[in-house]
Amino acid sequence: MRITILSMLAALLVACGQSSTDPAADAKSAESETDRLNAWFEEKYEEQLQFNPIQMTFLGRKDRYDELGDFSEAGAKEQLEWRKAATEEMTASFDYDTLSDEAKMSYDIWAYETRQAEEGWQFRYNGYPFNQMQGMHTFLPTFLISFHKVGSASDMEAYIARVNELPDAFGELIKFAKTSAEKGIRPPKFAHEAVIKESKKLITGAPFDDGEDSSIWADMQTEIDTLAEQGEIDAEQAEQLKANAKAALLEGFKPAYDDIIAWVESDLPNAAENPTGVGETQPNGEAYYKHRLWTQTTTDMTADEIHQVGLDEVERLRGEMIALKDRVEFDGDLDAFFAFLNEDKQFRFPNTDEGRQMYIAEATAAIDTIKTSLPDYFGRLPKADLVVKRVEAFREQDGAAQHYFPGTPDGSRPGTYYAHLSDMDAMPIPELEVIAYHEGIPGHHMQISIAQELDSVPTFRTQAGFTAYTEGWALYSEWLAKEMPGTYEDPYSEFGQLSSEIWRAIRLVVDTGMHAKGWTEQEAVEYFDNNSPVPLTSIKSEIQRYLVIPGQATSYKIGMLKIQELRREAEAELGEDFDIKGFHDTVLGGGALPLELLERRVNAWVTSQKTAG
Repeated sequence: MRITILSMLAALLVACGQSSTDPAADAKSAESETDRLNAWFEEKYEEQLQFNPIQMTFLGRKDRYDELGDFSEAGAKEQLEWRKAATEEMTASFDYDTLSDEAKMSYDIWAYETRQAEEGWQFRYNGYPFNQMQGMHTFLPTFLISFHKVGSASDMEAYIARVNELPDAFGELIKFAKTSAEKGIRPPKFAHEAVIKESKKLITGAPFDDGEDSSIWADMQTEIDTLAEQGEIDAEQAEQLKANAKAALLEGFKPAYDDIIAWVESDLPNAAENPTGVGETQPNGEAYYKHRLWTQTTTDMTADEIHQVGLDEVERLRGEMIALKDRVEFDGDLDAFFAFLNEDKQFRFPNTDEGRQMYIAEATAAIDTIKTSLPDYFGRLPKADLVVKRVEAFREQDGAAQHYFPGTPDGSRPGTYYAHLSDMDAMPIPELEVIAYHEGIPGHHMQISIAQELDSVPTFRTQAGFTAYTEGWALYSEWLAKEMPGTYEDPYSEFGQLSSEIWRAIRLVVDTGMHAKGWTEQEAVEYFDNNSPVPLTSIKSEIQRYLVIPGQATSYKIGMLKIQELRREAEAELGEDFDIKGFHDTVLGGGALPLELLERRVNAWVTSQKTAG
């Protein structure tokens, strides 16, 4: 379903005078106004970045390296007010009609992001600061260990300073959680239990007790020892830094986690078992879920419409699965085939460290194979490298979904595809390839790396994030890989691609089922299990993910279907002149976009191709 972006933005656009009758003068005017706007975007992007020291670190910058940022409600409000004022300044200062087409796109994206922020403010207490998927209690130590790079004594001092900021950061987040709870908004019991378990893991081991070094202490010591080995610091400085780091962990880190554990344990009796979604558990849940569907799909599709698309896609994909089952001459129905895939040992690596390494090696090999075909399908290729890693022990969960962390825009830090490998029985070999293509190449790593490397658009667009676009591209990439040589050569890996796609179709059904139709967690698990070969451990993890992040799971299939639709339309319009590399470069060449703006961009490319032809 299409959204009327232009009508939404109409109120923001300033009235413009009549254009000149001189084309050369018009072009010069557009260039001048576009240059002014792009310079303004760079200025505002830098101002916005100052609100977020963590984002600076992700970008490879070291300014405000000793800060985590302001996690308070007042800080969030200040940032929103800045955003609103900046957008008002944009609408008052620039003539939309005289901008270039690309500049108009930038203008519309900025306005769209502002509207999302403004409308989202009323739902600031509906989210869960601490949960098993995106909880800040695991994000911040992951950030410090994996992304705060230490190359000097001052970098290590900044690391320690950030550890010392954790009590204030978590204190503000606990305030949010308590206010939400007072409003009757809290995560399900399983999320509370996971937060307690994960938090206790983080403060287990030295220097908190007599056990082996905790993850954070081991990392801090390694960083200091490396500085000493490289001659950046002497032995006395190393000893002092270790003493300061240990004090920060004992006096800041541990009390911060003790506070989280105490709060969550006190609220645990109030949390629901076998919960349903936000539509019935939150006082403003119906409005909140509608908002979430809009932000996640960037369409105005209703829950009922999305639910029906899911049902239709599940039916279609089951038909393709049955056809493939018959092709491999399996004697039994689809449910029996699912059981065969889940029970036969040939479809799992050993549940050992050797088996885990085999998984990482095979995923890396699949990515290396597909890299060789990229020039035939893309003109733009990423500069940043990609590595496959196991999730850190303190946040690893059996059956949890794999995920991706971007590298730096300059390529100095590679992108990382993280795999949860604690339970190898939850990692089917037939799905190894498709996940590698989704998280790595040509999926998230390629799309995000290319976006970050763009120099033809304002910097804020290189960091824009619209879930329907980013996840839609990754799911489209799984499907696109079928066209590329050397992929899915094993029919079971081909079945893995279908399993992955039906998984995303099922998401449309169960996410809307729980959050808009009152389905319980168990009802959603049963529907998922009846229509997919995904292991039950993974299914339960998935359903619990959807319960704490409403709407996000709907973005994948909605985005994929739109990209496929745009490709079909372009192929029909251009016929033999259709260029797959040109299409992909057009989709990737503007950074992440709301789906209607992506459609506008592709349609403009089609028109330019027809004109050139």
